[in-house]
Amino acid sequence: MIDELRMFLAVAGAGTFTQVARLQNVAVSSVTRKIDQLEQDLGVKLFLRSSRKVLLSDAGEQFLPRAASIVAELDDARNSLTELHVEPRGILTVTAPAAFGRRHVMPIACTFLKKYPLVELDLHLTDRWMDIVKQRVDVAIRIGTLPDSDMVASRLTSFRRIVCASPEYIARHGRPATPADLVNHNCLTVASTPVPNGWWSFPGEQNGKALPVRGTLRSDDTDVLLQAARNGLGIVHLASWLVYDSLAEGRLISLFPATLSPAPQSSAAIHAVWLPGRSHTTKVQLFLSHLKQAFGEPAYWDRIPG
Repeated sequence: MIDELRMFLAVAGAGTFTQVARLQNVAVSSVTRKIDQLEQDLGVKLFLRSSRKVLLSDAGEQFLPRAASIVAELDDARNSLTELHVEPRGILTVTAPAAFGRRHVMPIACTFLKKYPLVELDLHLTDRWMDIVKQRVDVAIRIGTLPDSDMVASRLTSFRRIVCASPEYIARHGRPATPADLVNHNCLTVASTPVPNGWWSFPGEQNGKALPVRGTLRSDDTDVLLQAARNGLGIVHLASWLVYDSLAEGRLISLFPATLSPAPQSSAAIHAVWLPGRSHTTKVQLFLSHLKQAFGEPAYWDRIPG
């Protein structure tokens, strides 16, 4: 049945029998026959078929993560036997948020690939939420509070959020003495509602709720907010992993003591997540270990005063 399960996953990902047949260099009838056999064995229809494409049925949607888990378990079992005495090799698919991935994952990935030259890394840097099952991702790096899901999570390290502004902004507009003063300043904010957990919230202010700050720039790209702050436009409340180098260079100044920033906790942490029964191969564990060692605890971006 394993061949039928692999074919089911391929068709679910491609959406057509024809494309799967072309990619696997087999006849369309061969693809159809394996899907028919799997549906007969299970006693349910897994796809809704039309002349142009196929869609997962309700049963197919429910079966998809289980099928992926079964195939992954078998692959892991086979790999674990061969990897006991063999150097890690093969494709490792990783996704991470774009800004964090560029700054912190890619440099570490380069040293990892130099250390393990037989591994091939597919690194997807995007702020779009990738479906680990459908897009066959081995491990996803997530920042902040994790939603409830069937995924397994491993904590990599922590981060803080830091309120900061450029020397130019402070010279022109003054420096807020307390977080409450931020409501009278030009604060550069994320363009989302509600405000993400932890942004613009401080101990003893608003009962822990976000302050009603306003400003002349809102963006869904934190790099945009960072660049605007560096250019003197306003005040930002950004992750330490994003602003630490600007603080070290003096391009930005931390406005409040570190005690006013959220302490490292699960809601202000960076995790690696994967599907149960999958991603337990040696190369995945080695990659996560490599990340943890490089990040450190506290992470290197939190060792700079701010």
